[in-house]
Amino acid sequence: MNILFIGDIFGSAGRRIVREHIGHIREAHNVELTVVNAENAAGGFGITPQLAEEVFDWGADVLTTGNHVWDKRDLIDYMHSVPADSHERPRRVLRPANLQKGVPGYGVYEGATESGVPYAVVLLMGRVFMANTNDPFHAANEILAGLRAKVVLVDFHAEATSEKVAMGWHLDGRVTAVLGTHTHIPTADERVLPGGTAYQTDVGMSGPYDSVIGVEKDLVLHKFLTGMPGKFEAAKGNPKMCAALITCDPATGRATRIQRIMLGE
Repeated sequence: MNILFIGDIFGSAGRRIVREHIGHIREAHNVELTVVNAENAAGGFGITPQLAEEVFDWGADVLTTGNHVWDKRDLIDYMHSVPADSHERPRRVLRPANLQKGVPGYGVYEGATESGVPYAVVLLMGRVFMANTNDPFHAANEILAGLRAKVVLVDFHAEATSEKVAMGWHLDGRVTAVLGTHTHIPTADERVLPGGTAYQTDVGMSGPYDSVIGVEKDLVLHKFLTGMPGKFEAAKGNPKMCAALITCDPATGRATRIQRIMLGE
């Protein structure tokens, strides 16, 4: 079974490059499950219900987000529109599972592929240099105790490399894949850990690489050079789609292969 995970969509350039490549990648590799981190799809800050629907139309099964999940307020009503046991599209847009209790939405989705393979997607957010999150390690333990699916993909949206690596080892042998997002720079450490968990510290951004992690270079340089605040805008140059392709045994959930992908125009 092949799983495609696409890293953080950033702005219109990210949407364009993912739309261009997602279909032929899914077809060429017989992908059964497609997960997309789309938290910055709306101009680099958040995602709207309309854009979520657009990414689903391209072939995504589940969308993950991160610390920018609440940047577009209309997403809250979208997440509230379905119950926990629904399989409708709004239920398949995840916010981090380890936020404070009572916040809108869900951090876990359980479904089945077209061929009938049960799967789960879990979104966790790190605590190092991140705000308003509970312990992701204990949250992962609690979530896994309640899952039935063997195929489990974890998007760990975190800042610190050490925290991401630690989560990989923490979940090795218990999930199919732990894939890092948030820092927008792809890492070259993709591997299958000894217990059968595919791991990559950061899948990378699907967006403009003639930028500073997605933002127009001059705006960021001005802030560093002057110390003065300014309005950031999404860049558009040199868009690339970054993703990870994972092969696993659907009966056990154990990964056998992970491939790093970067595609441009």
